[in-house]
Amino acid sequence: MKLVDILKQDADAAYHAAAGLFKLVDEKALDWKPETGKNWMTTGQLMRHCSNACGKVSIGFVTGDWNAASDPKPDDAPPDEMMPPAEKMPTVSSTEEALKLLEEDRKLAHELFEKAGEERLANEKSAPPWGGPERTLFQHLHEMIGHLGQHKAQLFYYLKLQGNDVNTMHLWGAGG
Repeated sequence: MKLVDILKQDADAAYHAAAGLFKLVDEKALDWKPETGKNWMTTGQLMRHCSNACGKVSIGFVTGDWNAASDPKPDDAPPDEMMPPAEKMPTVSSTEEALKLLEEDRKLAHELFEKAGEERLANEKSAPPWGGPERTLFQHLHEMIGHLGQHKAQLFYYLKLQGNDVNTMHLWGAGG
């Protein structure tokens, strides 16, 4: 199996499971966030973040254009705002909007995996702009799929905390 195919297959599984969880969100709960702790995204913000956690960030790794990959833009944001506090993060207004954005990000991820190609995926190395070791382009893009997976799991726990009847099958995209 080729690296591009592995990325597509793994990404599709994460996007499928995320979409299934999105469909379980009660739109009255888009403003919900955990009551204890601080700097939590609302459910709507988390859905929005999921919808650009893989494809959008992959732009930077594949093209080198981190301004197109980030919000806020690295060139515009002061260093202390590169990771904005939760209250400044964008949200969605509906599940329908979140699902549309998620599908757009899935398509973008597929385009970027193809654009990167087998040779670059296997051999091109770089360090991410936020720090960390040099890794292959394949590893970076696979980590962006993992980024979506982390936030998908966060949404799963938000749904549990809201009293929704979800289980492990929902987390992995087989529930429903």
